[in-house]
Amino acid sequence: MTGRVLIIAGSDSGGGAGIQADIKAVTALGGYGMTAIAALTAQNTLGVHGIHPVPVAFVRQQMAVVLDDIGADALKTGMLATAEVIDAVAEEITNRAAGIPLVVDPVMVAKGGHRLLEESATRALIGRLLPLATLLTPNLPEAEVLVGHAIPDAEAMEAAGQELLALGPQAVLMKGGHLDEDGTEVLDILVTAEGAIRFTDPRIRSTSTHGTGCTLASAIACGLAQGRPVADAVARARAYVRRAIETAPGLGSGHGPLNHGHTVFPFEARSQ
Repeated sequence: MTGRVLIIAGSDSGGGAGIQADIKAVTALGGYGMTAIAALTAQNTLGVHGIHPVPVAFVRQQMAVVLDDIGADALKTGMLATAEVIDAVAEEITNRAAGIPLVVDPVMVAKGGHRLLEESATRALIGRLLPLATLLTPNLPEAEVLVGHAIPDAEAMEAAGQELLALGPQAVLMKGGHLDEDGTEVLDILVTAEGAIRFTDPRIRSTSTHGTGCTLASAIACGLAQGRPVADAVARARAYVRRAIETAPGLGSGHGPLNHGHTVFPFEARSQ
């Protein structure tokens, strides 16, 4: 079942996150991935070592030529870096892809702590992209920036999801991996106008978690492109990411990449 997914995000030279992870995830789940690269990074499992911005006009051009020719069944945004890029992306979506499902992954800080979104761009993200989103997928640190207060527990997660829903997206997936990191379970909460759905799974102890957010958002976007309802797309994407962590190849000396190809080229599960 093919689904055309246009991904607007940054590139990761280490292949574990960003555009590279996005393309791998969409391909593994049977979709067709297309890209508009918004920034280049020099990156490996130890962190981000450099960022090179892509001219805003060229980000627009990448989106325009793809949407005008090939079209898209879903879109996904990741690292957009600046307010100028966010404004341009929002305009291109409004003009060329209105009504197409959009997954917004509000990428703000890399796994190693490097800031990937200028502080001034947060207002643009809230004001321009969130009202266009079918689904917003923040982790807890990102959600805390967006709502402006701490999120200490599961009840606060759901309440924050409701606050974010009021900013315009049709649904919010609150990712709880940072909640109680010493605990035995991971909780994610999908918040919509109809209510909340909780997803709970045993926590996987692993250092191979680089790119989990990018991968999850793109996997969800692929599901939406293939006609799945949001909750179904989220459930499949979570299962895909969990298996990708469990069978990760163990590369690098820091936060290693996932096994994006486990649906096609299975690895032996490694002991982490």
